[in-house]
Amino acid sequence: MDYSLPEDSLFLGFDSSTQSLKATVLDTNLNIIASETVHFDSELPHYKTKDGVYRDPSRTGRIVSPTLMWVEALDLILEKFVKAGLDFGKIVAVSGSGQQHGSVYWKKGSLATLASLNPEKPLLTQFGDAFATKESPIWMDSSTMVECREIEKVIGGALQLSQLTGSRAYERFTGPQIRKIYKTLPDVYHDTERISLVSSFMASILIGSYASIDETDGSGMNLVDIRQRVWSKIALEATAPGLEEKLGKLAPAHAVAGLIGPYFVERFHFKNGCLVIQWSGDNPNSLAGLTLNKPGDLAISLGTSDTIFGITNEPHPGLEGHVFPNPVDPKCYMVMLCYKNGSLTREDVRNRCAEQSWDVFNKFLEVTPPLNGGKLGFYYKEHEILPPLPVGFHRYVLENFTGDSLYGLKEHEVDGFDAPSEVRAIIEGQLLSMRAHTERFGMPSPNRLIATGGASANQSILKAIASIFGSDVYTVQRPDSASLGAALRAAHGWLCNKAGKFVPISCMYDNKLEKTSLSCHLTMPAGDAQLLSKYTLLMKKRMEIEDQLVQKLGRS
Repeated sequence: MDYSLPEDSLFLGFDSSTQSLKATVLDTNLNIIASETVHFDSELPHYKTKDGVYRDPSRTGRIVSPTLMWVEALDLILEKFVKAGLDFGKIVAVSGSGQQHGSVYWKKGSLATLASLNPEKPLLTQFGDAFATKESPIWMDSSTMVECREIEKVIGGALQLSQLTGSRAYERFTGPQIRKIYKTLPDVYHDTERISLVSSFMASILIGSYASIDETDGSGMNLVDIRQRVWSKIALEATAPGLEEKLGKLAPAHAVAGLIGPYFVERFHFKNGCLVIQWSGDNPNSLAGLTLNKPGDLAISLGTSDTIFGITNEPHPGLEGHVFPNPVDPKCYMVMLCYKNGSLTREDVRNRCAEQSWDVFNKFLEVTPPLNGGKLGFYYKEHEILPPLPVGFHRYVLENFTGDSLYGLKEHEVDGFDAPSEVRAIIEGQLLSMRAHTERFGMPSPNRLIATGGASANQSILKAIASIFGSDVYTVQRPDSASLGAALRAAHGWLCNKAGKFVPISCMYDNKLEKTSLSCHLTMPAGDAQLLSKYTLLMKKRMEIEDQLVQKLGRS
């Protein structure tokens, strides 16, 4: 079988994330030849978002984004490519990544709008009346606790729902969000013709019709039977009436969603036969872009949210973490843990303690000793997912901690740390939590740990990762692995379509990975074994305190 890509062709991948829309273009050798970004807050300031979102002051935990902002960003990023001289006619396939769990509610009649876009007008002017609600619930929302418990009760409990759909009910998941809209905004639900995820929403615009939700991103909804890869009837019925009709059919992540629509052919000169491959979620696309392809590969993505994910052949969903169908291998699964308090919480500590400077932040991280003298911090600027704790900051000092034993060790809570200790506490605290929950979830110790996301460019943070996980840390050329993964998936989908069947994604880069933009490099060697042993004890003590906080303050 010839697995070669067409000569002199290009593959375009988008990433519609929380704070920006990014795009990456790969050539047939899988090297990046162009990229662009639209930052929502600064380049689309008329939406008045902060960090790409609206935080509702009147309703605790409600966080949404303006749907039209994503629409306008798509035109804007393509215009940037026009100015950069990109030849859209060479692009043979497009795919994309969307922030997981976010949802869009198409108003009845909007399919006709999609099918009749006027290339003489910007997209924004044509979608003003296309949505039953103009605000999309996103992954940061934590306002659906009641709906989560209602859905779990119908299914038979949190564990039963997890074993069926890959996750217990989480407030950010799309199923509970849909149920909340059905209950509190019944007119919006009734007036909705189609519900899209962010991923399938953007794909729908590109093809001029409703795109399917893919099996992987769909598994972040509490609605998909992850083993059968179909909508679960009992989960649908527990969520809202008539839901399956509003969701449409599921599709494999490597499938063709459709051909690019006439709007993009005429306005930007894409070729008529350009394929749009199913979009998927940001974390699944990162898995593809980082070329994770076997158990023991582990990735840490340090972005607006922090995630840690890997691959397993046998899914064992539990009360923590998530199991999704693997987006690039139908035979296995993706496992993931997600933390809401990622880069924005690190930035908050930087702004308070390090003169709003990453250079000062890194200096503090370097001058404080590992283990931080037994200082432990828990920092939740937003309601946290894992552990399920509300907004709050908790600081503890372990008396006489040496890292040799926990016997007789006592902790006491304090109001604050000095600035350098606060900086180390936020980094060590986040990483110790990741390692502890990864082990509790049953992920194997990493053979290879790849760091991605914005903070993966920070050498001081990478050094802490290597010490706390006791693993070599690799990085990729570009920290935005989601748009890179989407471009790779566009090429993969093109290849599967040409073959008329699924082909392994690795066939595109086997034996030549180092010559592509997908290559990763050893950036930080593992810390020494003695320090790892001390961090293991500190981690155990941290989890004791965390469990006490959850019993006292936990939200579920």
